[in-house]
Amino acid sequence: MSESVRAFLVDAFTDEPCAGNPAGVVPDADGLSDDQMLAVASELGASETAFVRESETADRRVRYFSPTTEVDLCGHATIASHTRLFESDRIGAGTHTLETNVGTLDIELAESGTVWMTQNPPEIRQRDIDSARAADALGVPASALVDDLPFAVASTGLPFLVVGVEFLSDLGDAEPNFDALEALCEDVGAEGVYAFTFDTLHGGADVHGRAFCPPLGIDEDPVTGTASGATAAYLDHVGAFHGGGESPAATDVSLEGDGFPDELVLEQGHFLDRPGTVRATVDGATVRVGGTATTALDGTLRVPDDEGDEILEA
Repeated sequence: MSESVRAFLVDAFTDEPCAGNPAGVVPDADGLSDDQMLAVASELGASETAFVRESETADRRVRYFSPTTEVDLCGHATIASHTRLFESDRIGAGTHTLETNVGTLDIELAESGTVWMTQNPPEIRQRDIDSARAADALGVPASALVDDLPFAVASTGLPFLVVGVEFLSDLGDAEPNFDALEALCEDVGAEGVYAFTFDTLHGGADVHGRAFCPPLGIDEDPVTGTASGATAAYLDHVGAFHGGGESPAATDVSLEGDGFPDELVLEQGHFLDRPGTVRATVDGATVRVGGTATTALDGTLRVPDDEGDEILEA
């Protein structure tokens, strides 16, 4: 007889249900095999599902699965899982440690419910990419790309190719070729492409982004914590907020103090009708991503017996 688990859909980087980025959350996943976790993630259908497990080295362990594969790290599912544990009084405000496939991370939970995730020290690797190839893969004119911002693979736990776009209209009209994006990601060693612009919808935002992750089986992710952290580190690395460039996108983003903002605000998801907001801070090698979340669905899911490998792989 199949066992059952309690499962949730939690919308991250938003205070409103059915907005932001939905993550599956299974708070008690110790008894589940890899195949069972993959089956649950596929059934829930979120871009990632967080499976909370016991840890010998940290307060808890989380493993992340997309509907097709295990993912080493997921920002929005981290925010979602800790919000769910907080809402159900299983953890309190304060600092927590989290074991992941990329190491142990610090999680700070505020009394208000905001979750801050310290990601891995950033790695920024510039890549020599033909602009026409990148533009064709994204489905934008080559003239839409920002000349002053170099192509780079940035990672704070999950590598993204970061691509600057001049205007929000170009980013919104993008028609990606997902096969071409997957090939580009494979060539540069990335798990997705984060295309962004300083031309935002809301005055309180610094960046508007879209994340395309075909290598993970996700055409477009609504609001992406790992990509936001990586992009924040990239922008700090290239000095994008210090002005002086020739591109409007490079000069108009200088803020008070003419330097990197204390808290970078990234908006995402609006072109998927899933608007959300990510907050990021960069202090040297310390990159933090924060946001709120809310539970949209609470249910019980029957899990297939751990015997049907052929069925689970089909």
